Amino acid sequence: MNRKAVWFGFVFVFAMLLGAIAQAVEPVKIGAVFSVTGPASFLGEPKRNTVKMLEADINRSGGILGRPVEFIVYDDESDATKTVTAVDRLIKKDRVAAIIGPSISGNTLAVIPKAGAEKIPLISCAAAKKITSPVHPYIFKVAPSDLLAAKRIFQDMKNRKLAKVAIITASDGYGAGGREDMKELAPQMGISIVADEVYGPKDTDMTAQLTKIKGTDAQAIVCWGTNPGPAVIARNRVQLGIKTPLYMSSGVASKKFIELAGAENAEGILLPAARLIVEPQIPADHPQKKVIVNYIKDYEGKYKQPVSTFGGHAHDAVGILVQAIKDANSTDPKAIRDALEKVKGFQGTWGEFNFTPEEHTGLTEEAFVMVKIVNGDWQMLK
Repeated sequence: MNRKAVWFGFVFVFAMLLGAIAQAVEPVKIGAVFSVTGPASFLGEPKRNTVKMLEADINRSGGILGRPVEFIVYDDESDATKTVTAVDRLIKKDRVAAIIGPSISGNTLAVIPKAGAEKIPLISCAAAKKITSPVHPYIFKVAPSDLLAAKRIFQDMKNRKLAKVAIITASDGYGAGGREDMKELAPQMGISIVADEVYGPKDTDMTAQLTKIKGTDAQAIVCWGTNPGPAVIARNRVQLGIKTPLYMSSGVASKKFIELAGAENAEGILLPAARLIVEPQIPADHPQKKVIVNYIKDYEGKYKQPVSTFGGHAHDAVGILVQAIKDANSTDPKAIRDALEKVKGFQGTWGEFNFTPEEHTGLTEEAFVMVKIVNGDWQMLK
C-alpha cells in the first residue's frame, strides 16, 4: 500500500470519527412557543423562564439519553397568527422532536391542525377542554380543563347555598370555552344561570355588563377570562357598589391580577387555583409538597421574582416530556407520542398526571384548591 493510500485511509477514518462524535453530541431539540410579550405575557414570561432554567438543570445532570437538550423558544406576542408561524418554523426549520406550549387556548387551537398533520407531539400549557376533547393522537396538555375549574366553583357555591349565578366571560378562546363549560355544567349541579354577559379581551370598562347583572337576582358572579379584563371587572364591581360574591377562573391565579385590580378591589374574590400559590398552607406529607418547594426555591432564587402557577405548567410539561423521551429511549416523535400516553403517577406542581390513549390531560379536579384573596394574598379554603 503506497503512502498516498495510507494517508487517504487515515483521513477517511478521522472524518468518520469526527462525524460519530458530532452525532453523539447533537442536542435533543425541543420547541416552545409562549406569549412572552403582549396581553398574555403574565402567562408566557414565567413559562419561558422556567423552560430555560430547566434546560440548564437537565444539561448539568447529563442531558437526555446522554445528549444535551436545547429548548428553542419563540415568543408569539399573544397573537395566534404568530403562533402558527412559530410552530411552522419549529417543525420545518428547527426540526424539533416535540413542542411545549402555546400559553393560551386560542393560540393552541390555531396550531393543533399543523402539529397533528406533521405528527409532532405538542404539550399545550392552555386550559380549554377543546384542546384535548376530542382526543387528537399528537396533542396533550398540562393545564387542567376549564370544566374541572367550573366544577370546583359551582361546588363551592353549593356549599354556600348559592344557586343563582351571573356569568361574564371574555369573547376569546379561553372565555368562550369557560362559558360553554359553565352552561353545560350548571344544570347538572343544580345551578341556574340568570345572566350571561360577554366582554372583549381589550375592553377597558365593563360597567354596562355589571349594571345589567346588578339588576338580576344573581347570588354570585363568575368571571371567566385572563388579564386585564378580570381586573377591570373587579374594579368596576367595587365602583358600582356590588356586594354579590365574585368568583374568577384559574386564569387569574397570579399576583399580577391582584396588582392590576388593586388589593382593595380584589379583596374577598374566590377562585380555583393550583396549590403552588399557597405552598406554606400545604401539609408537609402532601405528595406535591416536595416538587412545589423545590420549584419555588429554584425559580425565585434564579429570577428574584415570585413563582407563578402558569410557570408551573411549563415545569410539568418539561418533566413529563423528559420522562417520555427516557421511557421511549428515543427522540423519534412517534415514539415520544406513544410514551406520553403511558405516563403514570407523574407528580408535578399542578398534581398527579396519568395519561391514557383516551385521556390526554391527565389531571382531575383534585388539581384545584379553592382560594380567597385576603389582604392582597391567597388564603386556601378548607
